[in-house]
Amino acid sequence: VQLQASGGGLVQPGGSLRLSCAAAGFNPEDYSIGWFRQPPGKEREGVSCISSRGDSAYYADSVKGRFAISRDNFKNTVYLQMNSLKPEDTAVYYCTTAPTACGINRRTWWGQGTQVTVSS
Repeated sequence: VQLQASGGGLVQPGGSLRLSCAAAGFNPEDYSIGWFRQPPGKEREGVSCISSRGDSAYYADSVKGRFAISRDNFKNTVYLQMNSLKPEDTAVYYCTTAPTACGINRRTWWGQGTQVTVSS
């Protein structure tokens, strides 16, 4: 079983990035997927999640209106489009099947994380 997060990088304030979370070894259609992040020196926090069918989503207040989550179950991939990025979005971003507002899954797996740095 694997969750592979990718797409992070260095971007200027106001810029955009799209993170991808590729699932392997299980049927992602049966799982809601969440994105969490851990800023430097801080605890991990929930960012967004999407239901197994993709018909509902949740966003933390800090990213609402700037981030958009989507999924393509044919490609076994969940995306997090991040626009209007701010320095406070700097963090390691993880995708996971951990319990979120979008659902409680049978199993919990975490991806390895991808670094997002927003700086001029």
